[in-house]
Amino acid sequence: MAVLPAPEKLHTPHAGAAVDTPPTPSTPLQRSGLLRGLPPRVQGTLNWLTVAACVYVLITAVSVIGSGFSVAAGGHAESLFTFAANPVVGLMIGVVATALTQSSSTTTSVTVGLVAGGLPLEIAIPIILGANLGTTMTNTLVSLGMVKDKTQFRRGFAAATVHDFFNLLAVAIFLPLEMMFGLLERLSTAVAGSLSGADGGIVAVIFGGIGTVVKGATSPLADFITWALSPLPGIWAGIAMIVVAIALILAVINLIGRMLKALLVGKAQRVLNAAVGRGPITSIGSGALVTVMVQSSSTTTALMVPLAGSGALSLRQIYPFTLGANIGTTITALVSAFAFDGPVGTIALTAALAHLLFNVFGTVVIFGIPGIREVPLKGAAWLADLAVRRPSVAFAWVVGVFLALPLALIVLL
Repeated sequence: MAVLPAPEKLHTPHAGAAVDTPPTPSTPLQRSGLLRGLPPRVQGTLNWLTVAACVYVLITAVSVIGSGFSVAAGGHAESLFTFAANPVVGLMIGVVATALTQSSSTTTSVTVGLVAGGLPLEIAIPIILGANLGTTMTNTLVSLGMVKDKTQFRRGFAAATVHDFFNLLAVAIFLPLEMMFGLLERLSTAVAGSLSGADGGIVAVIFGGIGTVVKGATSPLADFITWALSPLPGIWAGIAMIVVAIALILAVINLIGRMLKALLVGKAQRVLNAAVGRGPITSIGSGALVTVMVQSSSTTTALMVPLAGSGALSLRQIYPFTLGANIGTTITALVSAFAFDGPVGTIALTAALAHLLFNVFGTVVIFGIPGIREVPLKGAAWLADLAVRRPSVAFAWVVGVFLALPLALIVLL
């Protein structure tokens, strides 16, 4: 994501007067020509309405996944996912799914829908943790484009893999705690209960009201999709609902990201520029804010890689940005949870909160403790030095960590 260039000046041979060339269309709607001739303010309004419509479809699709999974599972959701009962397998499923879709938001949104449809939290939470790890693949791929320039490649690859090492370390700390004590499940259940239960006070009333309104607004489209697929026999109707909903989620998340990047690219860039050198807390906050603005942690972290490669930002400056991106990307799952209300809404919110708490706790523990804080930095610097000497190591890292190893563990375990 970069600042859009200023319009170029064209000089006529006689008058020598500067003439502005038409600005390059910035959003998918503008590039399609559908908004041609409309005033800029009207175009902006239509672009934002498109984003709102995409969010509506996203929430609806998550709701359809929950209904479809209930139909397909027939009350046996847990038995259908016995292959993922091993938390390590669940973790690897999350890694591979996110690496293949290049979107942790898609994986977590689908998982929230599956939880609402009956998927047990003890299976869903490792998948969500894996999504957090799989999303780091994008910025690592971006860094490979610098491989011809050793100095830039060393900086860029280190900036990319510091995100990898942080998430690997976070999983190494919190997955065992989850397996032994159900830490994230217990805490997210308690928070979700306080936000939606009868004893939650005004906060619970607000969350419950939002959930009810959103559920009511999205039900017509969800019911239409369900009705359209109902002629299919039994379990196949449920499977078709899940497939259609996942396709819709992939499409709208991609469109939301493209629209918001085009609409907010300048503001996001200013947030980043203002945060550089202002301290780790400001950097974490700005990383979270930019990710919420563009709905893509991959965009936020991939933006840092060329800045690091050019030497504009140091590895230590980029490090906290990536942690903020981890926190900011949880907003999609939280929004998806509003597809449901009542007890089902509470369990969906629990899954979304597990994602948020994992990233918040990971940041507090790893970045908050000086000794542990240095581990991702040292790991990234070491791997970058090795990759500069042997570029094949960089490619092996991407393929091995995000695809080969996870797939092997899924098969073997």
